[in-house]
Amino acid sequence: MTASTGTKLKRQTSGDAPGFRRSDGRSLLAELLHALNQPLTGLQCSMEVVLAVDRTPEQYVRSLREGLELTERMRALMGALREVAEIEDEPVEEEKNIELATLLNELLGELGPVAEAKEVRLVRNLSGASGKTVRLKARRTRLTSSLFRVFESTMSLAGIGTELRLEARWEAHDLALQIDWRESGIRRQYSRPELGLMVAEAGLERFGAKWERSRAEGLDTLKITLPFL
Repeated sequence: MTASTGTKLKRQTSGDAPGFRRSDGRSLLAELLHALNQPLTGLQCSMEVVLAVDRTPEQYVRSLREGLELTERMRALMGALREVAEIEDEPVEEEKNIELATLLNELLGELGPVAEAKEVRLVRNLSGASGKTVRLKARRTRLTSSLFRVFESTMSLAGIGTELRLEARWEAHDLALQIDWRESGIRRQYSRPELGLMVAEAGLERFGAKWERSRAEGLDTLKITLPFL
């Protein structure tokens, strides 16, 4: 998923739709299964080519390395598929209230050393979430793990020496969390950080959150709207 400078791509989803539907109507599981077909087909073709003619030892080694890369991509996609399927099967529990600013600060504190090692500067403005609680229709552990994946993945995507900006603000009857970052290099659609964001999206939608991601002039923006109480 790439966008040229000045082009804005949006993907909006709603927790009201069953099966974590995308804006194109496909479910998250359907998208991941479709993505899995590419490396699987590539691996089959690679093996067929190796068996078709005699090759030098160096060519065999190169083919093995290519096969291992494709296998690693499949393992990553299968892991994401498993996590999304588990989320879909989770029972919906009674609504619970969680003070969001405290939770966000705790998670960011855990990832502080990672940001420091990568030289990514965390700029946060969580005053909009201070003293406010969100209403959940899923386990607290699901919210915690999903938000952690969001921060971990966006931090991985952010370029070395750049800023990762986080803002929480009140919008009508909801609480919006917005994250902005700049990537280094070309975005790979199904890289591990991108898959992490997809799993986090499924987890957050489990209790009614809305997800919107866009890119404009090299700046990525992720906006998560949480039910507010």
